[in-house]
Amino acid sequence: MKGRIKIISIPVFLMILIYASCSSAPKNSGDVYHLRLQAEDGLEAANREAERGNFENALSLLTGFKRNAILADDLSLIARISLARGNVLYSLGKTDDAFAEWDYALKEASLLGDSELLSVAKIFYARGNILTGRKTARAVLDEVTFESVNIKKNRLYIAFSWQVTGLALRELGLWSEAEEAMRKSLAIHEKDNRLENASYDWYTIASVRSLSGDISGAVRALETSINIDRRIENSWGLASSWRALGDVFRKAGRERDALDAYRRSRSIYIDMGNDFEVEQLDRKINN
Repeated sequence: MKGRIKIISIPVFLMILIYASCSSAPKNSGDVYHLRLQAEDGLEAANREAERGNFENALSLLTGFKRNAILADDLSLIARISLARGNVLYSLGKTDDAFAEWDYALKEASLLGDSELLSVAKIFYARGNILTGRKTARAVLDEVTFESVNIKKNRLYIAFSWQVTGLALRELGLWSEAEEAMRKSLAIHEKDNRLENASYDWYTIASVRSLSGDISGAVRALETSINIDRRIENSWGLASSWRALGDVFRKAGRERDALDAYRRSRSIYIDMGNDFEVEQLDRKINN
């Protein structure tokens, strides 16, 4: 399924990406870093494409730069690109291919012996399990709690573990605990000025509030998400949040507001050239 998770129904998609900082080669070491540096830059570029819903472009970039990482035999880079590539494949509805990429990342991280990266890969896999129903929310929560102990250095990995924890808690119907976990992810993203991620945190907080029956709280959270996405011109985020806002309004019986939100979302998707989402919104509008 494409797009962000739906606010009212059980979530089937989470768009959280692995970010990588470029490695800097030591001066006068005699080492060669061309392939690795190109792949690091490519990973960041692909993440930016995926954040804005340009999944096909992101997949193309990741496929090409994964080859660089393999040619350089850089296990860490291979694992991180595989994690990101699995995310994009999942968002394109290619679930089996996504799990294959996450399996590949697990293998490379294990060979490397990097406990933090290995735990992150396991949390990615666990998140895939909960989103596809392959494991229970309780099993995923226990696994994420266990693996997150190894994540101490990379703040984005820490935020990601809190995000998945929040999703598992949401599945268990533990609304206040779920929002608290998601707010810990939000605090990291806000402090580090990761606005795309902060917007998504607010989006998932809105889903918790909507499912718990806090309609006004869900509306406020989505409005915050929309305001952030306007600042950074994140068209994908804007379209997703307007659609979700329409779902919340419809749940509250505010049909006119729901239709207005759906139409605004639809207009953005039209200019993005996303025919799939336009068709989905046409069904909502004509329902």
